[in-house]
Amino acid sequence: MKTDNSLLSTSFIIYISIQLNKIQAKNLDTMNKEIPNDEISLKELLEKAREWFSYLVSQWKVILLAGIVGASLGLYYSYSKKPIYTATLSFALEDEKSGGGLGGALGLASQFGLDLGGGGGSIFTGSNLTELFKSRSMVEQTLLSPVASNDKSISLAEMYIQNKGWRDKWSANPKFKDIQFLPNVKRKYLSRVHDSILGVIYEDLSKNGLSVGQKDKKIAIITIDVSSTNELFAKYFTEALVKEVSNFYVTSKSKKARMNMDILERQTDSIRRELNGAITGVAVANDNTFMLNPALNVRRAPSARRQVDVQANTAILTELVKQTEMAKVTLRKETPLIQVIDRPILPLKKEKFGKVKGIVLGGFLALFVAVIALIFRKILKGL
Repeated sequence: MKTDNSLLSTSFIIYISIQLNKIQAKNLDTMNKEIPNDEISLKELLEKAREWFSYLVSQWKVILLAGIVGASLGLYYSYSKKPIYTATLSFALEDEKSGGGLGGALGLASQFGLDLGGGGGSIFTGSNLTELFKSRSMVEQTLLSPVASNDKSISLAEMYIQNKGWRDKWSANPKFKDIQFLPNVKRKYLSRVHDSILGVIYEDLSKNGLSVGQKDKKIAIITIDVSSTNELFAKYFTEALVKEVSNFYVTSKSKKARMNMDILERQTDSIRRELNGAITGVAVANDNTFMLNPALNVRRAPSARRQVDVQANTAILTELVKQTEMAKVTLRKETPLIQVIDRPILPLKKEKFGKVKGIVLGGFLALFVAVIALIFRKILKGL
């Protein structure tokens, strides 16, 4: 009986061991299946490439059709796109600063509370001057300048609006329908709508149409390029912008010297009137004392006082005339000279999107898009 139990126990243990080995082997197979081999051989890679190439070749009709459509669109774009005209103007700036040599000669001006020294400053020199050309104030003021178009005078802003075709779009909008940009209108008289339109024009010009800089930093020649689809607008705007900035620049640089000269001229005129009055007073006093008894000296006092006034005013007037002439010299030295070298001459340089360029570029882009689309479609079908 004990022997039978021992055999039964041994058989059970063997059975359990066999089952555990089967379970372990099954788990190992499952793990091997769940961990794929990410490595790919060169042969498999070439086979994949050959497979994709064969697939794209089989779709040659679709690819060819896409290329023809893209080339046609590129050709249409080259016909429809307006040419870009570029107006170029270059100028040189001569800015002669007044030196210290005039300091001694102008020293007496301090007696009258004036400063005639050479201090024109350098606010708008170098890169600051180029930024002045691109400032919103100068560009918008230029847009309000008058130009001749179709035998009538209009502003450059109006010319820009007509070139962009905005009037046709505004005809149905009562807010913009009656908006006009009259030539030489004062900036302070413009409304909020005018300001917003000028702001849009300025943004477009500053980003896409206006370029200011020095081609060579060693040469003090500044070049201005204005690009537009309207040849006349590019030319007129370039010339008007240079004129506007030149006037502002010259006025700002010589403002101090001009103010001092105006003060001296007013003081000179005032002293001259006083001197003329004193001379007249001396003559009147002498007439009143004509044939007067020499013993009556008190009656001669007004004539003596007037004579002193004449002498004092004569000395002051002499100095003021000297200072005024020196102030004129200072003003001429403080006034910069802007010499235009090259002006935009019609016909302007034209840049047009060529037909061959449109066909090649349009066809290539269409082929690229078609190939990418076909690849994605095959990938999606295989998922």
